[in-house]
Amino acid sequence: MDHLSAAARRDLMRRIRGQDTAPEMRVRRALHRLGFRFRIHRRDLPGTPDVLLPRYKTAMFVHGCFWHRHPGCKRASQPATNAERWKQKFARNIERDRIVERELSALGWTVAVIWECEARNEEALSKRIVDLLKGKS
Repeated sequence: MDHLSAAARRDLMRRIRGQDTAPEMRVRRALHRLGFRFRIHRRDLPGTPDVLLPRYKTAMFVHGCFWHRHPGCKRASQPATNAERWKQKFARNIERDRIVERELSALGWTVAVIWECEARNEEALSKRIVDLLKGKS
């Protein structure tokens, strides 16, 4: 059972943003600190990647663990109310992610996903970014 009223839940869900989220900003700050130059939210590419590194031909998506169902993550919980609707929504999100990745790959882009929980640890995030881009220059 939801501990929030319908109006309070609606207000909470309305405040969830699609761009410039806290995890995305952490990734962008880490990239900048590491000296990488990038572009953001190119609408002419499939899925409008959160971060693009044209020099490395790499598109990065910063996925929320809940919305994109990060496997094995405690943040990818399943809501108890209206479970069937949520199951369908999550399945559509996952399928859309797969389609976008295939389309970008077909255009020659390497696709990298940074999960919300990975962006919490600054040091580990920086190491992940360097590992992703190592040998691509």
